[in-house]
Amino acid sequence: MELPALSDIQSAHRRIIPFIHRTPVLTSRLLDSIAGCEMFFKCENFQKVGAFKFRGATNAVLSLTDDQKKAGVVTHSSGNHAAALALAAGMNGIRAFIVMPENAPSVKKDAVAGYGALITFCKPTLQAREETCRNIMETEGATLVHPYDNFGVICGQGTASLELLEEINDLDVVIAPVGGGGLMSGTSTCVKGISRKTVVIGAEPLNANDAWKSFTTGILTPSVNPLTIADGLLTSLSELTFSIIRKNVDDIFTVSEESIISAMKLVWERMKIIIEPSSATVFAVVMENRQFFRGKRTGLIISGGNVDLKKLPF
Repeated sequence: MELPALSDIQSAHRRIIPFIHRTPVLTSRLLDSIAGCEMFFKCENFQKVGAFKFRGATNAVLSLTDDQKKAGVVTHSSGNHAAALALAAGMNGIRAFIVMPENAPSVKKDAVAGYGALITFCKPTLQAREETCRNIMETEGATLVHPYDNFGVICGQGTASLELLEEINDLDVVIAPVGGGGLMSGTSTCVKGISRKTVVIGAEPLNANDAWKSFTTGILTPSVNPLTIADGLLTSLSELTFSIIRKNVDDIFTVSEESIISAMKLVWERMKIIIEPSSATVFAVVMENRQFFRGKRTGLIISGGNVDLKKLPF
């Protein structure tokens, strides 16, 4: 199994620069004073499609061969990856086949359709999603671009931390959310490739703590019925992302639902930016572990800002 290196992330960054936003790194003296450390928020909520996923999808699409580009790409997703792949493919004149569960939120269905993707709806089970994907691959010859179990996707996700470290020197810690592990894999590979002394921490909901279990036991443990407001972190690690995380991540901290909601609300109120619950886990980790972070220069990857404004948790 080939694991990505810093050079792969640097190549990905050069490849995707014409297509992505270089998102801002924001700070807040007020939140620093509350948390007791100096924080630097890498705001992927300002990325195209409102999430870091556009980086990985774009790199995966641009890395295809000419024959693969002609046949198109396919994935199954009801969230940010579906929109990211649809837009990345559309911007490069490539067909995107997106398999979505029939109960996906209408706002997400509309977004994916708006980017020009060809949507196939299926029953809301993993088996149905994977089978529908396989059928499209067989009939259309399309290439599967998995949301996180994909070398090119992981390298693209790592470019967010590459930009963060280019702008902010001497970070003691970098924190990123962990669900399927694509962002965490890219982040940890990049950070450790640039600065071995920088501590890399994963942020995960206590109610969906399969990555923490896998990390602490050394045995890949899939998620079972996770129930968390951080809906972007419901997926389980793959063999690839687990291998990278075991190699490069120093620790995974879990946080309560109450902490996630409180962190999200505080960022909305004090920084005046919209972040989704999955993003709020990184700030929640700092707030729950202030002694650990006290006085440390801390980078936080804010993964996205796609929130259903009709269903706010506060």
